[in-house]
Amino acid sequence: MPIKVDVDVVSVLASVRDKHGAFIKNLTKDDLQIYEDGKLQTIKYFSRETDLPLTIGMLVDVSASQQNLIEIEKSAASQFFTQVLKKKDQAFIISFGAESELLQDLTNSARLLQRGLDGLKLNSGFSGIHPSTIPGADRPHGTVLFDAVYLAASDRLVHEVGRKVMVLVTDGGDQGSKLTWQKATEAAQKTDSVIYSVYYVDPGFYYRGGFSMGGAGDKGVLKKMSDETGGHVYEVDRKHTLSNVFDELQQEMRSQYAIGYTPSNTNKDGSYRKVEIKLKDKDLKVQARKGYYAVKPGSEI
Repeated sequence: MPIKVDVDVVSVLASVRDKHGAFIKNLTKDDLQIYEDGKLQTIKYFSRETDLPLTIGMLVDVSASQQNLIEIEKSAASQFFTQVLKKKDQAFIISFGAESELLQDLTNSARLLQRGLDGLKLNSGFSGIHPSTIPGADRPHGTVLFDAVYLAASDRLVHEVGRKVMVLVTDGGDQGSKLTWQKATEAAQKTDSVIYSVYYVDPGFYYRGGFSMGGAGDKGVLKKMSDETGGHVYEVDRKHTLSNVFDELQQEMRSQYAIGYTPSNTNKDGSYRKVEIKLKDKDLKVQARKGYYAVKPGSEI
């Protein structure tokens, strides 16, 4: 989760769950140790952190595979913003299909965010004129997921402070991005941003008339991006609605610990530093980003 390296202290936001998935909210700094590149670090501060300003980038897939889900996404996301945003918090909305589009810039206004959500519409890249006999040619021509993540990090979140989060609502499929998932994830890491993925698949798109069209998005790549940045993948299904997922995401954002340490390696040479948190209670599981880039303040992403 977010790590800030502009000053001497590296700050890590982390969530801790028990083996049943429930959040643990009563830990002290004596319950864990933090390592950088395998070397034990001295914890400078440790606290429950739920009041840091929060910046949310909502990135919504509007490619052909999501056509039947867009109206549900509008309603659930509106409710999510209403419930989660406090006075000092801000959010922005980006849609992505054949290209990415900023529907609403950073704001705390529920009215403006609703107007941005109302702008969600299909953007599939289909020509729609001549049916093709080539297998798979009628699948979506463009879903620039990775480019949208990079855009959110480099154009919006890079200038913000406090907790920075991307919420990706998508089936994880990417067709046509100029960047790889690794580059997109690196941009998120360099801007101290956490990626939470909402894996949302329309089975009717991939299984038409009893025939499989192949694939069902890519949950694996969403897990990689979320794991590296300290986030989590939530999955929508018949028993677990999008509204349920957003409720759980709110709870996670309010169940975090802030851990700060002064790294023993003080060089800001741009290298990647691996960060690991070890809990004394082996039945508990910590969720935090895997590391950070030791870049100088103001460096380009």
